[in-house]
Amino acid sequence: MSERSTALLEQSGEPGRPPLPPGGSARGRRRPLSLPIGLVRTARPRQWIKNVLVGAAPAAAGELVSGQTAGQLGLVFVLFTAAASAVYLINDALDAEADRAHPAKCRRPVARGDVPVPVAYGAGALLAVASTAAAAVLCNAMTAALLTAYVVMQIAYCVRLKHVLVVDLAIVTTGFLMRAMVGGVALSIPLSRWFLITTGFGALFMVAAKRYSEAVEMEGSAGATRALLTSYTTGYLRFVWQLAAGVAVLGYCLWALEDGGSADGSLLPWRQLSMIAFILAVLRYAVFADRGAAGAPEDVVLRDRPLAVIGLAWLAIYGMAVAGL
Repeated sequence: MSERSTALLEQSGEPGRPPLPPGGSARGRRRPLSLPIGLVRTARPRQWIKNVLVGAAPAAAGELVSGQTAGQLGLVFVLFTAAASAVYLINDALDAEADRAHPAKCRRPVARGDVPVPVAYGAGALLAVASTAAAAVLCNAMTAALLTAYVVMQIAYCVRLKHVLVVDLAIVTTGFLMRAMVGGVALSIPLSRWFLITTGFGALFMVAAKRYSEAVEMEGSAGATRALLTSYTTGYLRFVWQLAAGVAVLGYCLWALEDGGSADGSLLPWRQLSMIAFILAVLRYAVFADRGAAGAPEDVVLRDRPLAVIGLAWLAIYGMAVAGL
């Protein structure tokens, strides 16, 4: 083998492949579809299920019966998904250097180099502007304002607020609450105080339970996963999710009992009966929180069969109440 061939092999690192560019690496050799696939992965498709919450307010008001309503909610789902994806793209661009040093997050497309940092910033900015502009044109000004507030708040969280005690919990909780509100705002449905209380504290319950589980799992090395966990104690996080669970149950019960019975001609007081399923769901979820196994809310709900059955039972009972059967 000639000296030139030997040098080429040493530079490329593998026989039969062309030499790498100066300062390059095997990671820099991208496949043709690595960029679009990386952009989709960075947008977190598994997280899109959270945006089903856009139907919460119309469902609570019994306004899910018409095709026009369903079509409008589908549009709102797409717009909120685009806004949330914009935040994920910008977050991963901001955290690219830190993610490369993390044992798990180093596999994220931006950290791996599949998606260049400027491209992630550009795609995130484009999605953020497009989603809010489309909301103003296709929905109403309040929907656009809510989406804009969500994007600004989440970017502020990525840049700074995720490092501020308690504020980080409030920001993530508010993100869930905004998801639940936006459907009602888009359809001009009044949001009751009980809906806001139950949804807000229910979200805080799940967020605090997730933080508590992370703190238990990573006790002694919590900062390696989420730096702020080193500033929380497991006792404090337990207190927060227990308090939030209690307020959420209280708010739901007060809403259900406000009706006063089955005087509207229903066969049974379905709204009051739905309290049983709601409380059972909270108690079942609290089992995982207490064990320190309440990770991503969507994973807990989808992987635990009894919790899924309780959720379906609640939907059936609540559907009876809305239908007045």
